[in-house]
Amino acid sequence: MRNNSWLVGLYTVVCVLGFLIALPNFLTQSLVENLPFFMPKSRIALGLDLRGGSHLVLEIDEEDFFRGYFQMHLGELRSFLRKENINFVSVRQVKDKIIVSFSDSVSRGVVIEKIRDFVQNISSKLAMRQKDSFLITENGEKDISIGLSQNSIEKSMSSDLEQSMEIVRQRIDQIGITEPTIQRLGSNRILVQLPGEENPLRLRQLLGTTAKMSFHKVLKDDRSKGIYPTGTSILKDDKGNEYLVDDQVEIPGIYLRGASANFDGKTGKPVVDIIFNDVGTSLFFDITRHNIGRPLGIVLDGKILTAPIINQAIPSGMAQISGDFTIEQAGLLATMLRSGALPVKLNIIEERSVGADLGSYSIYKGISSSFIGFILVTAFMVVVYGKWGLLADFALVFNIIFTVGLLTFLGGTLTLPGIAGIVLGIGLAVDSNVLINERIRSESRKDRSVFYNLDMGFSRAYSTIIDSNMTVLIATAVLFFCGAGPVRGFAITMGLSVLISMFTSISIVRSMMIFIVRYKKIRFIEIKPLLKFFFIPDNTTIQFMKLRFVGIGISILLSICSIILLFSHGLNRGIDFDGGIQIGVYANKPVDLSVVRSSLESLKIGEIYFQTFDENDNFLVRLKYQSDVGNSQNDVLELVKKKIMDVIPFANIQHTDIVGPKISGELIEKGVLGVIVASVAMLIYIWIRFEWNFAIGAIITLILDITKTMGFFSLTGIEFNLTAVAAILTLIGYSVNDKVVVYDCMRKNMLLYPSTSLLKLIDQSINETLGRSIYTSMTAFLSVLPMSIWGGSVIESFALPMVFGIFIAATSSIFIAAPIILFLGDWRRHKTN
Repeated sequence: MRNNSWLVGLYTVVCVLGFLIALPNFLTQSLVENLPFFMPKSRIALGLDLRGGSHLVLEIDEEDFFRGYFQMHLGELRSFLRKENINFVSVRQVKDKIIVSFSDSVSRGVVIEKIRDFVQNISSKLAMRQKDSFLITENGEKDISIGLSQNSIEKSMSSDLEQSMEIVRQRIDQIGITEPTIQRLGSNRILVQLPGEENPLRLRQLLGTTAKMSFHKVLKDDRSKGIYPTGTSILKDDKGNEYLVDDQVEIPGIYLRGASANFDGKTGKPVVDIIFNDVGTSLFFDITRHNIGRPLGIVLDGKILTAPIINQAIPSGMAQISGDFTIEQAGLLATMLRSGALPVKLNIIEERSVGADLGSYSIYKGISSSFIGFILVTAFMVVVYGKWGLLADFALVFNIIFTVGLLTFLGGTLTLPGIAGIVLGIGLAVDSNVLINERIRSESRKDRSVFYNLDMGFSRAYSTIIDSNMTVLIATAVLFFCGAGPVRGFAITMGLSVLISMFTSISIVRSMMIFIVRYKKIRFIEIKPLLKFFFIPDNTTIQFMKLRFVGIGISILLSICSIILLFSHGLNRGIDFDGGIQIGVYANKPVDLSVVRSSLESLKIGEIYFQTFDENDNFLVRLKYQSDVGNSQNDVLELVKKKIMDVIPFANIQHTDIVGPKISGELIEKGVLGVIVASVAMLIYIWIRFEWNFAIGAIITLILDITKTMGFFSLTGIEFNLTAVAAILTLIGYSVNDKVVVYDCMRKNMLLYPSTSLLKLIDQSINETLGRSIYTSMTAFLSVLPMSIWGGSVIESFALPMVFGIFIAATSSIFIAAPIILFLGDWRRHKTN
């Protein structure tokens, strides 16, 4: 048995490339800059939770979208109907339609034909420019509705979204934020991530403002005399002053050529200087020439910015917008005017910000707990497998290097859950090595050559490695597609780690073992533990099935108690699923929360929840979604932050989150869907690879495992959020992973000993795989344990349930899944007889 020289060469090249690509991530920036020109210098980008910054999800306001398309045509349609001598009662917009009401004397057939001619005429003016853009339907006897076709809505909304993304990008570029992430989400949303930007208020003003500017005549307000002319509106300024404004736009904002922040020469206050293009200059000159002594209103997004009196005609095309601006507000307004108005209003439906200090703290927690987990796992492998355990540890080092290198090569982003994925990957990566070592140890008892034993050990472990790892990959794939935000980072790193572990254990470890055996002329491979206390033989004869009724009975009882607990006590649902506002306050010294609560209750913003973490010096403030208050969510957030800083001036607000009800509802749906899809995928895979009774046994066990884990969440009060869903899906994959190895041994023994009773075969199979099950559970447990202790509050929703779930999954393989196989086998044999 020899190593293929071509394969060894290929493995060497892959290892060297992986090391070189990953290397910059382990060096300081100065060392990276001094690397030779031929070496890669790219590093993994850190997520916002590790480097600090702001995250926003913007969604097209559908009401504004339809208003923008229909409002301009209402007057045209009225004029058209009058011109055609069609007697109508009203023409109005209702949500996503124009409703035309007629009197009884009008011929409906004629009216529909006329309206069809009208919409065909104006459709060429719209952005979509396509046939059958409009749908004309009859509503009752007197109404006809005009709406956009679904295809037109999708194309128009897509066009507005693309245009909005470009304007958002221009606005961000002009304020100097580097490395922004601007992505399209679906057909009506934009994701904006800005590293290092910790001022969410400025971002809201920058990105949440449509910036549609226009100039209007301000009329004399005679409402006290009962005079309120048609074609006018009442608009307010920032101070609440009301103005009667002519709806007719005198100068649209599209004729602006430039805008800049400046200071007024007389008052010294910040102002915004604007200049019109040629068309705008001509219009501005006409409006100022004919309205000397009258106010001209400058309107931005339906609000009066200022209404100065025209003292003289202005031919220069230059004007000045004044108001109670700060220099920052003036700069933002100038930026928005230079970038142009958004084609449609964008609502901020999700907002999260993380301070740089918290990001650094999270990096420290993540890396330190990862390192401790790595040390524990590598030490355990040496203790259990001696010098051959060192070989597995060497492969584990390569696994980490390849994971980091591949993330760097793919341009991935590392998040705190992503670090958790690498940590858990450390524990699961050695699973393949455990299987291989156990198979080689078993084969070495036979009187055959050392190379034959090596070959058979790898060959017989191969299918089990594929099956067990496939279950984890299915879970991570579901998590990637059903997850959101940083949780996707966990799915990526976890999936990469598992895939790479299959390569390192099967290819690299095999080549190294062959080389060592041949170089040292080893005639017999003795894989023994460093400490005999840790050795679990595969020829034990424990009669596990004698306890089958006890095991299933206890499991069902615990699951029932968990379900009762869920209904009676519920879950501590995080902001991801409940929506609302959450503020992370880092005081770093004892704080009297009752004083903080009293201060916040004076705002009358509903029920306030507090949760302490990290030695009780720091705390979270959570508010429900403010649906019944006059202020927006952002206004409430700023009020609460101000109150907190008034009470605790030494505190540091390190992160804030705002999640709207639409986002939280979607996340709940995705979480439930993910669990269902993962469970069904496991059922199908086990059914295909084994038999239907194995699949049913796995699913029943999964249900019991999941209910107990949910009960753990309810009992401990750990926050149930997206990270918790990641833990549930990972446990689904891990639980089935553990059972696949036992199932594979059962299937093998059923073929080898067809005349042996099923009860004895199951007991024999569990005993043969007992060492592997315990060792793998221990490596997974040891990898996650440090993170559950030192990982911090951010990751506890993942780490603590995983520690609990690993224990549950390990015991359920023996005392639940195996007895179910026995019951189903007895039932099938009884039915056959």
